[in-house]
Amino acid sequence: MLEATGNQSKPLVLVVEDEAPLVTMLRYNLERQGFRVEEAIDGEEALEKIAERKPDLVLLDWMLPGVSGLEICRQLRRRNSTRELPVIMITARTEEQDAVRGLNIGADDYITKPFSLDFLLARMRALLRRAGPVRAKSKLSFHDIEIDLVTHRVYRNGRLVQLGPTEFRLLEFLIQHPRRVFSREELLDSVWGPNIHVEPRTVDVHIRRLRKAINAPGELDLVRTVRAAGYALDIEPN
Repeated sequence: MLEATGNQSKPLVLVVEDEAPLVTMLRYNLERQGFRVEEAIDGEEALEKIAERKPDLVLLDWMLPGVSGLEICRQLRRRNSTRELPVIMITARTEEQDAVRGLNIGADDYITKPFSLDFLLARMRALLRRAGPVRAKSKLSFHDIEIDLVTHRVYRNGRLVQLGPTEFRLLEFLIQHPRRVFSREELLDSVWGPNIHVEPRTVDVHIRRLRKAINAPGELDLVRTVRAAGYALDIEPN
């Protein structure tokens, strides 16, 4: 997952926050403390960046434009590749029931604004220590396809397959449920998320891209179309 550079040992933190001054402060101080930092200003950008390169920890603002921090956390916990990803929710909400709600959704920790940097760093380091052994996994496979969820790479018959973020999530979901047929609506809800407003036909576009990427000439088409029902990952012919 981490780049093969001199910074390989530095944990990567994704800061999901739309307050520019706070992002600037966090980047400056976290980099001084030995972290690498990436930024996302809204939920959609955060999900795209996590799909492209999974960070070691996410600092997630509750109140974001578009997709809320709660919904991002909910989606991360539904996916095997990010189920154990450490998430600290940062919010101006101070009511106890808000903290309970955030933790119940799946956040590992909950910090209210304003907060001290030392306090945040202590919570981050504690989470990273606990998460260390988990990040050493994990792979999914079906037939001659293998997904490495740590490096975010896909192989078929040993060759590297180039997938976009949405196609990667789509394949990851299908490979977790082999031979099961999913409707377009079910795929939209599971891969894109329940609060993302996308036309069902968008699924067809990404299925075509997925097929084109994973099926080399002469190879079996593993994505089965079931008329009037949906799609499945299967070794049965279409």
